[in-house]
Amino acid sequence: MKRILPAVAVAALGVFGACRRPASTESDSSERPAAAAAATNRIDIPDTVRRNLGITFARVEARPVSQTIRVPGQFELLPEARREYRTMLSGRVELGVRQYDAVEAGTVLYRLASPDWRDLQQKLSEAESTIRQTEARVGSIPTLIAAHRRHEEILEENIALWEARVAQLQPSHDAGVVTIEELTSARNTLSQQRAELAEILEKEADLEGQIAAAQAEHDAAHARFLLLIATASTLLGMPAEDLAAPYALDEHLHTGIHRHDEGVPERGAAKWRRIDVVDVRAAMSGVVASLDMTGGAWAEPGTLVLAIVQPDRLRFRAMAMQSDLGRLADGLPASIVPPRGGTIDLKDAIEATLSVGLVANPRERTVEVIAVPKRAAAWARPGVSAHLEITTAGGRPELAIPVSSVIQDGLTKVFFRRDPKAPDKVVRVEADLGVDDGRWVVVRSGVKAGDEVVLDGVYQLMIATSGGVQKGGHFHADGTFHAGEDE
Repeated sequence: MKRILPAVAVAALGVFGACRRPASTESDSSERPAAAAAATNRIDIPDTVRRNLGITFARVEARPVSQTIRVPGQFELLPEARREYRTMLSGRVELGVRQYDAVEAGTVLYRLASPDWRDLQQKLSEAESTIRQTEARVGSIPTLIAAHRRHEEILEENIALWEARVAQLQPSHDAGVVTIEELTSARNTLSQQRAELAEILEKEADLEGQIAAAQAEHDAAHARFLLLIATASTLLGMPAEDLAAPYALDEHLHTGIHRHDEGVPERGAAKWRRIDVVDVRAAMSGVVASLDMTGGAWAEPGTLVLAIVQPDRLRFRAMAMQSDLGRLADGLPASIVPPRGGTIDLKDAIEATLSVGLVANPRERTVEVIAVPKRAAAWARPGVSAHLEITTAGGRPELAIPVSSVIQDGLTKVFFRRDPKAPDKVVRVEADLGVDDGRWVVVRSGVKAGDEVVLDGVYQLMIATSGGVQKGGHFHADGTFHAGEDE
């Protein structure tokens, strides 16, 4: 490029004669010295010329250049910006996305046909069946106890009658009126009634024990059911309430099998019963960064299937000099600026929050600094190189222009200031510079806040205006330059 541009400048100067009209009269030749005397260091750059030469401008800014540390670095993903999706069960995997697809939260990433899921469904069904059986037992035992207590009352009444009968027969037997056989028969009947009452009382106590055992079994089955539902919730990534829908978790007769209770609408089977293939959905939006399995492959538990990243969740890692440790501190204002020489607008800097890293390099005498951007930028990508500008404490803002807007012309450094009163003209200015931070340089004179200087195209302007004395001129629409006024 450096070889081509001088050639362009030479060609531009070569067409100098094309701008001149032939000297046909003395009046023309007499006017020429006056025009030359009127030449200045201002250069015409109309809109067409600016487009052809790619001329751009940068604004003069007040910046604390002397208190700015500028270090190189690169973007990288935050650790939480990447999420891996692995198989929770063994089974056959069918992919639902392709690499580099953009996905939203809830998108089906892959489907898993798993025998292990069938086993879990069977365990859930068995736990639910046990709950129903124990509920039925607990519900029927009180009825049996009530019947036993009624029987107990009857036996107690009978015992009281037979006790009275025996008491009546005993005196008669003593008087010789009643035979011993009648008295013995009454006594035997009383003993049978008492034995039957004792048996009833024993069965009643046993039933009360059965209630406690059935309730304990019911509670254990209920707890097992809830644990299995929680396991299914973890494996499927669905809330337990959704898996039990359209029933509540405490409803256990949700098999969808023929409930004919009058006035109770049929709601069908619970959702966990109707899941044949496990759908694994995206937990966050992002881009599919990698596919680690092919469709139809068999996977064991824990096999990596794919990974999703959020490319806008970035941080910037740079290496500062250890000698600047005394000037660095967490929370200092910082900005991430794109590298020079590309198509990225240098004004598109990103404000960031600075923190000093935990790791230093003893050989290179550097220390890590981390900056988290406060906004996303289109040009920011993992691995993109840029510079981190850190503003340290102290100092004062000074007028500065981009370093790339200053160019060396022989022994002099120059820049080109846009004429505020004539935007289609620029003024060549010999630079009176101060300190720089590698990107901005302090200008002691020749500019004021709000002025604009040429950024891109400064080399072409320097070549066209280079010489022992500054001279005015103009560019043609094709980008060629002509010193002096147009004739």
